[in-house]
Amino acid sequence: MYLHQNKDWPNFYWDNDILVPYVSKVRDLQGRLIGRMEGLGFELREEALLETLTEDIVKSSAIEGEFLNPEEVRSSVARRLGIDIYGLPNATRDVEGVVEMMLDATQKYKDPLTKDRVCGWHAALFPTGRSGMYKITVGEWRNDEHGPMQVVSGPMGREKVHYIAPEATRLEVEMNRFIQWFNTDNSMELVIKSGIAHLWFVTIHPFDDGNGRIARAIADSQLARADRTNQRFYSMSAQIMKSKKGYYAILESAQKGNLDVSHWLVWYFERLTEALEATDETLSKVFVKAKFWEIHKTTQINDRQVKMINILLGDFIGKLHSSKWAKMTKVHRDTARRDIQDLIEKGILSDSGEGGRSTNYILNLPTL
Repeated sequence: MYLHQNKDWPNFYWDNDILVPYVSKVRDLQGRLIGRMEGLGFELREEALLETLTEDIVKSSAIEGEFLNPEEVRSSVARRLGIDIYGLPNATRDVEGVVEMMLDATQKYKDPLTKDRVCGWHAALFPTGRSGMYKITVGEWRNDEHGPMQVVSGPMGREKVHYIAPEATRLEVEMNRFIQWFNTDNSMELVIKSGIAHLWFVTIHPFDDGNGRIARAIADSQLARADRTNQRFYSMSAQIMKSKKGYYAILESAQKGNLDVSHWLVWYFERLTEALEATDETLSKVFVKAKFWEIHKTTQINDRQVKMINILLGDFIGKLHSSKWAKMTKVHRDTARRDIQDLIEKGILSDSGEGGRSTNYILNLPTL
């Protein structure tokens, strides 16, 4: 039996004795983080916000197998927040839609949740009206014209059904009840409410696609309410992505049986704790980046070089060869070599010393 088939649905319950230590730790970490961020200068805080939002948006999409260009995401976030960033590419329509949804959810966390708002997020996620090759209902609740909404895995003909969502005829009532609860129930600890909102929404599964991303946006909105700020300095989606298999396993388990969601909330709080503790890594990257550009603020660097340096300061994976530079900046390899040699002469890059075809280059990072 699925959660939504219980006669007492959606009266979730949990063991407070189990959750109290988790909630206390999360609240302590949240308070420390907000205090720490308030002690930073405006520019560093702005950079930390940009770094966190970019990561959260990229990872939330990656959980669903959608891999966004981090530089495009960063560009879109920066533009929408009025942050001056030099040398970033313009974002595609798909990226703009995801960014629009996430920023609306977190930056306007005080605004009430409405059907129009949630459907607007869905429309932003699917600007072409398609999910991959398939046409879907966009900006409206699903209609199940092709059969019941199922979460499945495995090859065609041997699919495994993990979950069957409520019938489309129930969606208006179900979503009205969810939205009313989200906006009016002030009796619940807000970090618990975030976890419940995540599970509840994804259990209703009101759309043809995009339910996971919207569920995480709704949960993040509730976390912003808990933090009492739209300044996001930790990424829940990044931690969920690291535990992707566990995420789907705990959802499948939580969506079956009775309405006791203690095990889901424990898992959720474990990831939330990890997200808050991971801010040290984010801040370290921000400080290194800020110091790097402070050192090189008068260095003459062209647009291609700025772009590649920012990528290297971010989440660059692998080794930097001249061929990769040429491909990423869309220039001839000779131009790439000149760009690289120029940065070596300016002390920004170093030759790894491997030689031959293995020659690659390393960014010289400042020490903190």
